[in-house]
Amino acid sequence: MEFNDNKAIYLQIAEYVCEQILLEKWKPEEKISSVRELAVTMEVNPNTVMRTYDLLQNEGIINNKRGIGFFLDEAATSKVKAYRKKNFLQEEMPILFRTMYLLNIDFDELKSRYQTFVEQNFNPDTHENK
Repeated sequence: MEFNDNKAIYLQIAEYVCEQILLEKWKPEEKISSVRELAVTMEVNPNTVMRTYDLLQNEGIINNKRGIGFFLDEAATSKVKAYRKKNFLQEEMPILFRTMYLLNIDFDELKSRYQTFVEQNFNPDTHENK
């Protein structure tokens, strides 16, 4: 995985996990990769993945069943949406609004581009990436 230098790696891994849940590639109550397995996949130190899993546990998205592994919570999808929405509204939206203001981009143009993006990148029936 390519990481962005502007954001902590454990947060980027959390975004990856959340995306897998939202795209329904990882299902509620399903066992997820162990810390070591995900560390190998992401090519990071296991401590980084553990930090990600601690964050996701604190948000109630995953649960640790001692001796068995980590599992998605039964309400993982709704919890991910709430977590991601909160972060988007607090961190990303102010940047988006500032850029829109500075470049004179109105909501009609934004809406049109959003609709085109969704049509080109997602199957609206299954929410899967093309």
